[in-house]
Amino acid sequence: MLERHVRGFRAAPTGRTQGIRGENTERPLVLVACSGGPDSLALASIAAHFARRGDLRVGAVVVDHALQEGSAEQTERAARECEELGLAPVRTVRAQVERRGMGPEMAARTARYEALGRVAREEAARAVLLGHTLDDQAETVVLGLARGSGTRSLSGMPEARILEEARGDAGPRPAGGATPQREPEAPTLVIRPLLALRRADTLAICEAEGLTAWHDPTNDQTAFRRNRVRHEVLPFLDERIGPGIPQALARTAAILGGDADFLEQCANDVAREAATDPSDYHSVPRGEDTAVVAALSLPRLRAAHPAMRRRVLARAIVDAGGEAPSFERLTAIEELVAGHGNAGPIQLAGHVAAWRRRPLVSEREGERPDGPEGALVLTRAVEEGRIRVNASTHGAGTTP
Repeated sequence: MLERHVRGFRAAPTGRTQGIRGENTERPLVLVACSGGPDSLALASIAAHFARRGDLRVGAVVVDHALQEGSAEQTERAARECEELGLAPVRTVRAQVERRGMGPEMAARTARYEALGRVAREEAARAVLLGHTLDDQAETVVLGLARGSGTRSLSGMPEARILEEARGDAGPRPAGGATPQREPEAPTLVIRPLLALRRADTLAICEAEGLTAWHDPTNDQTAFRRNRVRHEVLPFLDERIGPGIPQALARTAAILGGDADFLEQCANDVAREAATDPSDYHSVPRGEDTAVVAALSLPRLRAAHPAMRRRVLARAIVDAGGEAPSFERLTAIEELVAGHGNAGPIQLAGHVAAWRRRPLVSEREGERPDGPEGALVLTRAVEEGRIRVNASTHGAGTTP
């Protein structure tokens, strides 16, 4: 998996690595996100093997969420284990967990990725390795099914993804901490090398290597949805439907992952074709605290396949600073695109609103290239004089 995704990494036959690499050839650096649990500790041990061979440099990041008593001590313990395995550098970082309207699991995950992103930038790492297993993947698919999600969610966790996309917007680089030695030659990736292994396999690896893994007590608390899936739902399905349910769910995720990638590539083309300048259309009623962030041609949206149109609309809303829209909200926006009902606004989570606007009368003769039917215009409330806009939405007229 590292050979597929980490540029510059090539696992040589045992004992030959130092001989085939020139002395001046810089080995790529990857960081293991290690909590000290069996999955991440097994991953650290495997990665350390390749570091000892000279195939690549391996460091570690241990994140302290500070959500339970003794977390600082466990963080230091996990860091020592990584150092004893020979990993370097080993960084410990305390995450700033802020709810910001999120549930506790999502808030912790968001803070964790922000922390991993900071350290990866500071160390100029090529990739951050996560210890998610096949069992984690199966749980993710079940949770997606419970939400009534689409193809991307049901495809589970990808084996590799750009860190910025995986963790969301982590904000500016902190003033403190290490100074980056150089910028990475390519975007830093999140890679999950253990997706083909079961949780029992990582326990066996730790036992074989003589490692004492830490078992997070919160993993047994069924108040969390993922833990209920882990301890109650999947064992029930495995017993009643037959063995092999986790493997079947993981295979489903692998199949749908390729489908989702293809659909997103197609949606990129539709989004580029539909993007238009909001200033070419009648303005929307708005005050000083609202900015126009994007406009999409209605004729182009209507001509697109419904599956593509919904993807383009959902991503445009997120790029405008809103939250991923629900099925009901997307349906309402499709009605707006189709020309039904009034011209808006349709209010969306994240202070984003959608409007249907007609084109301005052109002084030039001839028909407008996108037809006479107008555009879907997205606006968002400005927070403290600033607004986040994704360049891909062509958001003219926004506050920088």
